[in-house]
Amino acid sequence: MRKPKFDSIIHAPNRLQICSLLAPLDDAEFQFLRDSLKVSDSVLSKHIKQLEEAGYVKQRKEKVGGRQRTWVYLTDIGRSAFASHVEALKDIVAI
Repeated sequence: MRKPKFDSIIHAPNRLQICSLLAPLDDAEFQFLRDSLKVSDSVLSKHIKQLEEAGYVKQRKEKVGGRQRTWVYLTDIGRSAFASHVEALKDIVAI
């Protein structure tokens, strides 16, 4: 079994919360993530961009009722990285 990997990209508090919110879901709307984290659109966008550049999340945009909506979801790589990071954190606190 591979040793869990601490991931500094995921570990930042807002990015860790984003991954935690997305992990049990297929996807989540941008507004839901923003409101759950209690951050501005620009702060959330910055963190989503960092996760996206790492290949951990993707965005899906479509028009609903004439308005552009954005959904965010964890990729398979992102789910694996998040699970490994959580296991690494468990190892750290178990010491």
